[in-house]
This record gives sequence, C-alpha cells and structure tokens, in this order.
Amino acid sequence: MTKPKVLISDKMDPNAARIFEERGCDVDVKPGMTPEELAAVIGEYDGLAIRSATKVTPAILEAATNLKVVGRAGIGVDNVDIPAASSKGVVVMNTPFGNSITTAEHAIAMMFALARQIPAADARTQAGEWPKNDFMGVEVTGKTLGLIGAGNIGSIVASRALGLRMKVVAFDPFLTAERAIEIGVEKVDLDTLLARADFITLHTPLTDETRNILSRENLAKTKKGVRIVNCARGGLIDEAALADALDSGQVAGAALDVFQTEPAKESPLFGKPNFVCTPHLGASTTEAQVNVALQVAEQMADYLVSGGVTNALNMPSLSAEEAPKLRPYMGLAESLGSLVGQLAHGNLTRISIEREGAAAALSGKPIEGAVLAGLMRQYSDTVNMVNAPYLARERGLDIRSIRHETEGAYNTLLRVTVGTESGDRSVAGTLFGSDAPRLTEIFGVRIEAELTGHMLYIVNEDAPGFIGRIGSLLGENGINIGTFHLGRREAGGEAVLLLSVDQPIPQDVVKKACAIEGVRRVTPLAF
Repeated sequence: MTKPKVLISDKMDPNAARIFEERGCDVDVKPGMTPEELAAVIGEYDGLAIRSATKVTPAILEAATNLKVVGRAGIGVDNVDIPAASSKGVVVMNTPFGNSITTAEHAIAMMFALARQIPAADARTQAGEWPKNDFMGVEVTGKTLGLIGAGNIGSIVASRALGLRMKVVAFDPFLTAERAIEIGVEKVDLDTLLARADFITLHTPLTDETRNILSRENLAKTKKGVRIVNCARGGLIDEAALADALDSGQVAGAALDVFQTEPAKESPLFGKPNFVCTPHLGASTTEAQVNVALQVAEQMADYLVSGGVTNALNMPSLSAEEAPKLRPYMGLAESLGSLVGQLAHGNLTRISIEREGAAAALSGKPIEGAVLAGLMRQYSDTVNMVNAPYLARERGLDIRSIRHETEGAYNTLLRVTVGTESGDRSVAGTLFGSDAPRLTEIFGVRIEAELTGHMLYIVNEDAPGFIGRIGSLLGENGINIGTFHLGRREAGGEAVLLLSVDQPIPQDVVKKACAIEGVRRVTPLAF
C-alpha cells in the first residue's frame, strides 16, 4: 500500500516530521516556497501542513489534485480559503488547544503592562531618564474583568484573573449557566459587561457577528477609564474609534497583539502614550510552537492513515477510535445515497436521513456526509464527505437528519428518503453482524441484497416465466449473474428484481430487457 505523502511548507518543530514518519506517512519539509513553487509541486501530496506563512488559495487548491487535508499548526486559518477547500473535498484542520495557555498568558501580561505602564516606563528609563513620578498605575486586585468570549482561551484567562482576586463577568452567547458556574464567572449581556468592566479582554473568533464588536458606539458604552486587551483576532475592534477613545480618556489604555491589517505597518493607534502593542505574539512561546506542530502532525496522520478526524473546520470530528465502529455504517450510508441517487428521477428537492436502533446512538454528521457523498456522486466525479454537503446545498437540497431511539424490525437501520416531483422515494438498509451492509427495502418493497459492483434493477409485473426470460437474455449476451434478489408488493402485482453481474451491462442489452413483456423499468447500477 502506498504511503500518504505530506508536505510541510512552513517552519515547524522538526518533531512534526518525525511523527508523520512514525505514523506511516512520507514527508517532505520545504519551507519558504513562493506560491508558484508551491503550486508546481502540491499535486504530489495528500496532506499539507502549514503555519501562517503559506497561503492556501483557490489557485493552490486547483493545482492540488491529490490533496486530502490541510493542517494549520495554530488556531487562525485566515490564510486558508475554507470554502474553496471544501468545494474541492479537502479537510481543513487546526489545533485550537495547543497554544491556549500561551495566548491566555499573553493577555494577562498585556493587562499588567497596561495597569503599570511598563513599556513606556521601560523606554524612558533606558533613555537615561528617571520618570518615577510620571507613572501612576492601578492594581488589578478587586477590579472587574470583562471577557468577550468565554471559550477555551477565555476560560483560562478567567482562571488566572480569579487567582489575581479579580471579579470576572463574561459575554458569550454559547456560554451556559452551568459552564459559567463551573469556571467561576458571571454571565452577562454585552451592554452590562461594557458598563461594569474595569478591564476588557477579547477571546472570540472573527465572524460577521463579532466584527467590530467594540465599535465606536459600544466603546462609548464602556465604563470611563476602562483598559482593553485584544490577543484574539484583528477586526474585533474599530481601531480608529479606539484611538479617539484613548484621546478622550474614555479608554484609559489599550493593548493589542492583533490588528485589522497585518503586518501592521501603520495604525491610528501608533504613538499613543497609553497604547501597548506586540506583533501577533500570542502563540509565540517555545512550548506552544512545539505543541501545535506535534498536534497537527498527529491529527493529519490519523486522518490520512486511519480516517480519524480531529479539529476539522469543514466536517464533523471523528476519532481514530470511533472510525472503525462507524466505517461499516458509512459504507452502508454511501451505498444507500448512491442507490437513491441512481434511481430517483427528476429534480430532488429534499433528503432525510433516518437512524434507528443501534444506529441512533452514533454520530449523525459522518453518516449524513456519507449519504450525501453517495448521492452527489451522480452529479460530480470529485465528491467526498467534505464537499458533498456543499454541493447538495448548492443544488438547493433541503437536508434533514432524524434520529429514532426505538428499535424496529431490525436491530439497526438507516433510511434515506428523497423528495421528488413524483413524490417521496425511500430506501433502507442494515448491518448483518456488525460490518456487513445490506439493503432491506427499496421504494416500499422489502428486498435483501448486498449493494456492490455492477447491478441491474428491474421493475416488472409479477408473472410466471419472467425470471427465466431475463436469465436467458443475459446468458445469450455473455453476462454472468452473481446474485439474484427478488421482492414484490403483492402476488401478481409489481415486482422488483435486483441482480449483480460481473461486468457493466451494455446499453443494447438494457434496451432488449426493456422490451420483454411485463417490464416497466430497467436501470443499470454501479457501486
């Protein structure tokens, strides 16, 4: 079996390459390439490991004909075009926890730098002055810290602040009351935080909802003399408005590690006496850089070798331990999606994916992705679990996932139903044992079959002699039958024949089958 091949295109701890090799990947380390140089070689690789220097653009992705995963050693993925990667079926991973402590510590350091005006005092002292009377700081003990974002990094900042005997209030729409109690903070709305906080730190991603969350209007709502720290993402603060607030005294000090435009060569904040900045150093410790390099190598190798998905931004996570358990279900799900895609005629308007019995206890997203991959493969030859949901939504398909805890006729069951112009069409399947997928129902007709290789689906009138006529036709044309599966709605009514054959069925044979008396439909299938 050919080993997956990985390219490390940015400077990274050398142990990352060792981990790739130990886990069964071939790896090349080529930092510092130009975009043109990267585009020329990326087609050779299954995985691309990066930090912040490499830009994964649509042009790079277009050249990456074998690429399966991009791994960012760090949190921010501003340098990766995630929609373009998703449309190409490329998983995008990051390492959100590898530099959490480092970033949280930097925020605390910036808070102290503001409170005691350390950078300005240092600069003037080293310039030969002794400005002891010019710097009057404030204590942090007893002050209120306002967290905008109380996720992984925000919760670490909260724990450090509580250790400093600060009071902590937090605004985070996703923070539950139980989690707030657990991390020792008071959950409040944004206006309350702005009004009460002596210090504000931001720990949220940059989204349409959070962009300029500290706008000119919101800065005006802050407690007069507040000090603001941003070690999260540039663009969370209106920098021009912050500069004006520093001039007016509404904001007593601000410390930024991130800027709206980076590298930040100029800013309205530069030169302000109550402003402190660093060049995006939040993750810049030896420990953090080792951690994220090792983590991205472990995650990417797990995906390429065993199918485990961790910290993916465009598909559900699936641990290396979960993957073997889910793999048979995903095979069944993909086959059912493919079957309904090949048989359901007309414009598909919606799809529902139902899990019943033992299947209901499993993660639904990987199964949904597998169904859609099977379905959308009828429309594109470059479909996988990553881009299938995007392609389905592009076609206006309404996707629903339904979980039934009750067990029916089978211990475990998946059902896929699509809405068409002619009504709903449904197929269902189960696992025999724990790993043998089987079709159990097709468009309301009970039938048990293995979906594999080349098959022929026939709808006919239930009448004597039909099976012999089909068998004779295939035999006369040199087509060997592998398996034969029958089902019917009722005696003498509509019947279904599903058979597997050893080679593709020529179109002229399909036409001859359609001409047999009693035949209503003949469709060749491929799995």
